[in-house]
Amino acid sequence: MKTLTVFNHAGGAGKTSIVRDVGFELAQAGQRVLLIDLDPQASLTKWLGVTDVMEDETVLPVAVDGQPLPTPREAHGLHLIPSHINLSLAEAQISGQIGAVMTLRAALFAVTNQYDVVLIDSPPSLGQLAALGALASDMIVVPVLTSQKGLDALPGLERALEMYRRLRPELRVGLYVPTMYDGRRLHDREVLSALQSSLPGLADPIPFRGAIWMDSTTAGQPVGVYAPNSVQQQDVQRLTRRVLDLLEVSA
Repeated sequence: MKTLTVFNHAGGAGKTSIVRDVGFELAQAGQRVLLIDLDPQASLTKWLGVTDVMEDETVLPVAVDGQPLPTPREAHGLHLIPSHINLSLAEAQISGQIGAVMTLRAALFAVTNQYDVVLIDSPPSLGQLAALGALASDMIVVPVLTSQKGLDALPGLERALEMYRRLRPELRVGLYVPTMYDGRRLHDREVLSALQSSLPGLADPIPFRGAIWMDSTTAGQPVGVYAPNSVQQQDVQRLTRRVLDLLEVSA
């Protein structure tokens, strides 16, 4: 089992879409996939059409009491540990317990034989939940907006990773993913060029194709379900192949 956390403290970079849609494509390729929603806003949960979540179905009992992972929900061939607004309570409770940021990693060891890939959707913050997700992972995937906002977020990301490496020295970024790219805009092209010259392991950019992304979110379906064979799904499949190479997983 390999665990990836999709991480960026800046909002709107595409973390949740990557987890949902790459997770679906991995499952379609025959992988046993577990998704974990660590954002109290529960976007991943909602975008998979999962509703009526109770707080004990989330990672809250794992984070604050060291309990095993709860029984996951099933959606579109995926297993999901959903989120709930009360997951925000974990921020204060984790910070008051020594070693609590490592509880999710410990809980995942217990399900190593049940899954091939775990994808964690990190909240847009540098708080305790973000640390919980990062420290549970084998590698980090960083979506980066092809805008000045994306560039401005990179120093903060590196500082956060330096802190996490104090507990997990082997933790590294496996893949940077340029997102919301519009090749018609000079600014986007200039930012992409800057990213290509400075970041190792840069994936092909994910173009901004608004309509289907938004409509699939409203429908609570992965892009591959909502719009199979679309150019949007092809974008996701291209990224999924990079993820499979990164994890050295055969599909």
